[in-house]
Amino acid sequence: MPRRARLAVAGIPWHIVQRGNNRSACFYAEQDYHYYLDTLAKQAEKWECQVHAYVLMTNHVHLLLTPTHREGPSLLMKHLVGG
Repeated sequence: MPRRARLAVAGIPWHIVQRGNNRSACFYAEQDYHYYLDTLAKQAEKWECQVHAYVLMTNHVHLLLTPTHREGPSLLMKHLVGG
């Protein structure tokens, strides 16, 4: 059965969880965390998403953000991970 379409609404906060492949580590060194946060800030500005909070764990990330446009979170995540 296919996944149901995501309800995308501008101006409503989103909780996004990003996990490592097979729950493996995403971050190996302190520089990895800094690079991720720098890239997140740039992409959030580019795609007009306000980041309210984040938690960077070794093998996953939690983001709380509010998009200005409904496509914002998808585009932010696509470009954040190098898509």
